[in-house]
Amino acid sequence: MARHGASSGISSHSRRFSTAVNPINISLRSKQLIQLGRINNPDTFPEITHQKELQASSLTSKLDDCTGLHQIKQVHAHVIRQGHDQSCYIITKLIRTLTRLGVPMDPYPRRVMELVQFRNPFLWTAVIRGYAVQGNLSEAVSMYGCMRKEGITPVSFTFSALLKACGSVGDLSLGRQFHAQTFRLSGFCSVYVGNTMIDLYVKCGSMECARKVFDEMPERDVISWTELIAAYGKAGDMDSAAELFENLPKKDIVAWTAMVTGFVQNAKPQEALEYFHRMEMSGVLPDEVAVAGFISACAQLGASKYADRAVEIALKSGYSPSGHVVIGSALIDMYSKCGDVEEAVNVFESMNNKNVFSYSSMILGLAMHGRAREALDLFHYMVKQTTIKPNTVTFVGVLTACSHAGLVDQGRQIFASMHQTFGVEPTCDLYTCMVDLLGRAGRLQEALEVIKTMSVEPHGGVWGALLGACRIHKDPDVAEIAAKHLFEIEPDVIGNYILLCNVYASAGDWEGVLSVRKLIKEKGLKKTPAVSWVVDENGQTHKFSPGNMNHPMSDKIQETLEELVQRLTVLGYEPDLSSVPYNASDDEKRSILICHTEKLALAFSLLTTSRDCEIKIMKNLRMCQDCHTFMRLASEVTGRVIIMRDNMRFHHFRSGACSCGDFW
Repeated sequence: MARHGASSGISSHSRRFSTAVNPINISLRSKQLIQLGRINNPDTFPEITHQKELQASSLTSKLDDCTGLHQIKQVHAHVIRQGHDQSCYIITKLIRTLTRLGVPMDPYPRRVMELVQFRNPFLWTAVIRGYAVQGNLSEAVSMYGCMRKEGITPVSFTFSALLKACGSVGDLSLGRQFHAQTFRLSGFCSVYVGNTMIDLYVKCGSMECARKVFDEMPERDVISWTELIAAYGKAGDMDSAAELFENLPKKDIVAWTAMVTGFVQNAKPQEALEYFHRMEMSGVLPDEVAVAGFISACAQLGASKYADRAVEIALKSGYSPSGHVVIGSALIDMYSKCGDVEEAVNVFESMNNKNVFSYSSMILGLAMHGRAREALDLFHYMVKQTTIKPNTVTFVGVLTACSHAGLVDQGRQIFASMHQTFGVEPTCDLYTCMVDLLGRAGRLQEALEVIKTMSVEPHGGVWGALLGACRIHKDPDVAEIAAKHLFEIEPDVIGNYILLCNVYASAGDWEGVLSVRKLIKEKGLKKTPAVSWVVDENGQTHKFSPGNMNHPMSDKIQETLEELVQRLTVLGYEPDLSSVPYNASDDEKRSILICHTEKLALAFSLLTTSRDCEIKIMKNLRMCQDCHTFMRLASEVTGRVIIMRDNMRFHHFRSGACSCGDFW
């Protein structure tokens, strides 16, 4: 620690504490030594020592068994009666037990420590750790200053307790000072302290410092590696995580799981599956977290073939969804995202034990498939017929169901009941649901008023929901208000600019469209290309991009599309030219619309699947109005069930109707 920090921060605490701790009584200690020397029988001392050791062992064992303050005080009384009240070992154990049971450091544990005449570094560390664990970092620092003032050299556990406390409150400056102290005092290059330093810098967002500590550690254990690998994953830097992982000498289940979950968290499901496969090939058996990560990766891919594999992996690893609530909840989420909500319901009903995550996953699954009534019924059953309390995720699912079904009044009532009835504070995500609910229903001014009266600062999701609603209802005035805030909060998110551009286009304001495109060009932003994909009967994924006719079946796909358009025209289909946000001719707009990726995927599926098979199409962006109409009519003329998942929800097209009721 820098001299200034040591003198101003820690020393100031030392001065305040100096009068509170009893000074060392040298004369008393001398008398004790003299008395020991007067023992006539030389064999008595070893016998007494052995007896004391047995007593100490018994007392510490009793402390381990304590479950309450009353029991601790009873043991403490025995400590005093048997003459162990000056034993640093036993008093340290006593204070650690008090800390474990959450007993405040003031006054009891602090006073117990003060009564010990000759305090060793372990006793000091127990008190420092106690204050740190209870969130009183300033007093922990004060105790450290007092310990140093007494000339006591700290041990590695002293620094690990202080560094961990600094990381918990995000105090990077103080943490750096204690890091410096470890250099000033020799012998503190232990793996344990090094790992705590890595944790400190990770929690404070300083990945560069965390990596430097790791690189300079003379010795590392598997925790050193996996802690940093997981941190890179959370920071979105999977390249660094992979580089570190490949250099790890011995890869255990924790390291493999960190890689799998890291890729899942960063929306790289294919890589997650590859690492899971490598883990299996290396002979490492997956644990519950790794299996849940594999299932989450399958959910992101959204293909049925992966769903079957996920169930196989779970059962093979001994994690049946009926007996493992984490795996069951993950499978519910996976099946819902793979378009098979019925199978999700089957998993839910098969679970012997359900928790809030199980119910929330099922409610969200029903909501995203347009089964709002069932989602609401399940929510009401949970809160009325079980002891399970809803959480934020539960309410996101319920409000999403209301939003997709246009149930404004019910959504309002549920939002109001969150805090009043269930004690759930409204978060930005919950406000986003309310804005989306009102916005989809065309109540844009009410949605704007909700944002203005929020109890928390709105994030990009809140304003994005309002801007999306403006696109649906073609309101450029409110859209400009939402876009202004979005451009400040998320200046480099191109989707916000595209949304505003679409609002201007739908209102016929081509000057507005040009101004936004100019802004996009000036910022150097790149539009996210639309991609749709399907998985054929052999498990192969086929991806389709706009205007990309490189697929081996491109000619047949085009022929099928043209033929389908002719059949739809008989039913009254007319391309919705407003879905093209460009100032182009009508013929050019028709050419653009016919090449939308989900239409190409549909034509391919019609060519390659039997008539009794459901067609499942995934898309990375929101489906346009024209494609929605096209899919709905296509389900009627072909007699096929078409399940379409975009980045918002699922649409089930059957016999000319959609599960969303054309409200989306």
